[in-house]
Amino acid sequence: MSCTYADRVSFPEELLADEEEIVLHLRGHWKAAVVPAVVLLLAVTGLVMAWVLLPPTEGGRIGLLMVFAIMLYYGSRYGLLPLFGWWTTEFVLTSERLLIQRGVLVRERRDLPLNRVNDHALTQTLLDRMFGSGTLVIDSIGDQSAVLAGIPAAQLVQSTLYELIELAPEPEPVSEDPAPAADRG
Repeated sequence: MSCTYADRVSFPEELLADEEEIVLHLRGHWKAAVVPAVVLLLAVTGLVMAWVLLPPTEGGRIGLLMVFAIMLYYGSRYGLLPLFGWWTTEFVLTSERLLIQRGVLVRERRDLPLNRVNDHALTQTLLDRMFGSGTLVIDSIGDQSAVLAGIPAAQLVQSTLYELIELAPEPEPVSEDPAPAADRG
C-alpha cells in the first residue's frame, strides 16, 4: 500500500499481542510539515540577513543579538516544535487495535481496540481532497474518541478500518451481577 512506511520505520514488536499484525503504519501527511519548514527557513534567512546587513559596531551586535533571540523563538516555536511533533506522531493500525503514539522525550501512547469502535467519520477539506489526506474521527464505547488529523490516503485508511472492524470479535458483555442466574433462590 502506498500509505504505509513500515518497511522504512520499524515498530516495536513487543507492543503487539500474539498473532497481532500491523496492517497500516502511518505518519501525518507531509503537507503538515510544509508551513513549519517554511517558518524555520524564514527564521534562518532573517538571521543570516541580519548578520550580513548589520554593521560590525556595538549597536549592530546588539541588534544582531535581538534578531537572533527573536528568530530563535519563532524558529523553534513555530518551526522546530511542529516539525518534531509531526515526525514523532505515528498511527499504527493492527489487526486488533489502533495505536496512536506521540513524543520523543515524553512518550504518549493510546490504544483503541477495534472491537470497541462504534463509529468512524472522515472529514476532508478541498485541499485535503487534492492531496488525498483527511481527518478521521473514531468514536468508541465509553465516550472515547480518537482523532487522526492529517492522515495520508485517508479514504484507504477509512475503508481498511471498516474491514478490520467487521472482522474484529464482538466485545464481551460485562455483567453487573457476578452470581450466575442458576444460583438464585
